[in-house]
Amino acid sequence: MSPKCPEYSAMSAALLSLAMLFGTAPLNADDDGSFIEEITIVGQHIDQRQIAGSATHLSLEELQKYAYADIQRIARSVPGVSIQVEDGYGLRPNISIRGVSTERSGRITLLEDNVLISPAPYSAPSAYYFPTIGRMSAIEVLKGPAAITQGPYTIGGALNMISTPIPSSPGGNAYLEGGQDSTYRLHASWGARTESGFGVLVEAHQWRSDGYQDIDRSSHDTGLDVVDYTVKLSYAPDDSRHRVALKLQYADQDSDQSYLGLTDSDFDSDAFRRYGLSELDNIETEHEQIILRYEFDVTDDLKLTATVYDNQHQRDWFKTEGIDFDGSSDAQSFSRTSWFNVVQAVNRGDTLGALTPSDLQSILNGTTDTASGSIQLRSNDREYFSRGMQLRADWTAEIGATTHAVEVGVRYHEDEEDRLQRNSTYSQVDAKLVLDDLGLLGNAGNRIQEAEAWALHIYDRIEFGNWAITPGLRYEDIEQKRTRYETRSGHTSNPASRASDNVRDARENNTRVWLPGIGVIYTVNESVALVGGVHKGFTAPSNAPGVDEETAINYEAGFRWTNAQLDAELMFFYSDYDNLLGECTSSSGSDCEAGDAFNGDAATVKGLELYVAADLASQHEFSVPLQFNYTYTDGEFDTDIADTDFFGDVSSGDPIPYTPEHQFNVSLGLETGPWATYLSANYVDEVCVRAACQQFEKTDDALTLDWSGRYDVNDMLTLFARVENLTGEDNILGRHPYGARPNKDRTAAFGVRISF
Repeated sequence: MSPKCPEYSAMSAALLSLAMLFGTAPLNADDDGSFIEEITIVGQHIDQRQIAGSATHLSLEELQKYAYADIQRIARSVPGVSIQVEDGYGLRPNISIRGVSTERSGRITLLEDNVLISPAPYSAPSAYYFPTIGRMSAIEVLKGPAAITQGPYTIGGALNMISTPIPSSPGGNAYLEGGQDSTYRLHASWGARTESGFGVLVEAHQWRSDGYQDIDRSSHDTGLDVVDYTVKLSYAPDDSRHRVALKLQYADQDSDQSYLGLTDSDFDSDAFRRYGLSELDNIETEHEQIILRYEFDVTDDLKLTATVYDNQHQRDWFKTEGIDFDGSSDAQSFSRTSWFNVVQAVNRGDTLGALTPSDLQSILNGTTDTASGSIQLRSNDREYFSRGMQLRADWTAEIGATTHAVEVGVRYHEDEEDRLQRNSTYSQVDAKLVLDDLGLLGNAGNRIQEAEAWALHIYDRIEFGNWAITPGLRYEDIEQKRTRYETRSGHTSNPASRASDNVRDARENNTRVWLPGIGVIYTVNESVALVGGVHKGFTAPSNAPGVDEETAINYEAGFRWTNAQLDAELMFFYSDYDNLLGECTSSSGSDCEAGDAFNGDAATVKGLELYVAADLASQHEFSVPLQFNYTYTDGEFDTDIADTDFFGDVSSGDPIPYTPEHQFNVSLGLETGPWATYLSANYVDEVCVRAACQQFEKTDDALTLDWSGRYDVNDMLTLFARVENLTGEDNILGRHPYGARPNKDRTAAFGVRISF
């Protein structure tokens, strides 16, 4: 699927055609030309309280209470969402919804402006790119039967990030924040609409920090440098049934992140330490996005929307991968032992090869020199594209005593991951890394993974009396392929070659699946509604032949309570997995082939979600807003599985990794006049990081407090302050990829927001 393929040429032609399609037929006078409705799952299109399934809409007002730039801190306010912490910034988050695998958020549907946003959602779903949260105007999470409208990952649900819309009148905003660790963040935007219907938005987001960790004997930073620019153009005359919008977005990231964590004893001594072995670890990424959206109001009851999108992503993560205790003569003959195994051997007091735990600790500490060519660093260089076209029709009608809101959508999508990676070897001499062999380009992997997919969904909201019923159906037709080129020493002289005689192997896997679902709402009275639903959930398989798609029958039932003083929702959920897919990733810390997958057989996830929002002082001149959510999750394997690199040795009844049993988030505020202050408490139970859950395979339970406050000087100027991790907790919140990992340290920030 090269850029010159027929499908891509057709797509380009379609994009140009769409750009010329707007016309001048009459439009309803009350239409303001806004595209915000069309890029939301919930929110303004359908009130989240009226969705037959669980849904959460976080508005701009909610996002500004703490002004987080970290999706991990935002997502924890949504019931049913859990996080596997890897870094303290949320650059590449590991998000789970209702117990699905956390690995790089690869088991939930990630969208920006209702467009698939992972670098390669089908062929390589691990989200090594995540949109800059600091520039978003809203975030939505959709679970339950309604999730089948988004796909392809419908067991857990979908997370949609809504970018800054073009304002209806000229104006802009600027936010400037500074804080500890030489951290600053700037977010500025300006936009306008003309009377003739033209609209424009220009936006910039910059974020930099030296980092909160310290590398042994090194002056290297452990932070980040991110720039993100967006331009939007639209044409939506008041007297036209046609509207067109174009979005151009570019992001560049340079961050000094590492897979290498700490042993438990080192974590206890200094949780924010990093071993000198990770001094050179760094990831650089570039992301480009184009979205062209066209809308046509055929009639007052029928609207058509066509969207063409193209995402290009490049990244190179240069990081230490492991050690060859005897050293190697060149980078091609390296015999790697993962740092995860080294850390675990020290934790458990085990020997590894001929080395004692003390010997291994000395290597980690940098007090022992290593043999020539013994330390492996890998340039994980990859290029991705993700592009497609999606068409949607929205039709409303009254048929007898029923009202119908029908949504029909079709999407053609193709994506690709291109790996051309290099292993280099170093030795540790006098506590510093010394290059021994650069290695041949391609010696750490030369392969292309690609996918082509057609998706169709039909969804109808049927209202009659006190009832709303939402039957839906989704169809996925997916072709996945992988071609590996020879990289092994003695098998090729040029591991970077893409010549036909250098093909090592090729494989493919084709999947076709129907995914039905139905949701029900019964409105008892103005305040109380009963909600229930069932749907077949789905996760796309890998390209390995014989590996089945992940499927589950998902049930939920509960009620909503809504009045002027209180919003509350209680929801029970149950997922019966026919096949829990296991897929190897580098971030799992396992010594398996990244991209390989296996059938994990039956599993069960069940739980409860509670959400409460209220103003505790609604009858006073001040407000005391309270938001509380609690999630109980019980996820376990139903069968025995022989020892795997990914899950470990699994016995029936073992817990699904990184699934907390209990977690809650509560935010309490005080708003009076120009002042507002908020305190957030987030609790996460300990989790097992592998199914067997042996010693050193658990995280800590953790309670984290955040505080924020603001003062509105006038309508144009607001002062802001925030402290994350108020008490300075340094619990072990993750053990992957290679050792114990902390939450971000206590961090204070001060900022100003200007409207103009």
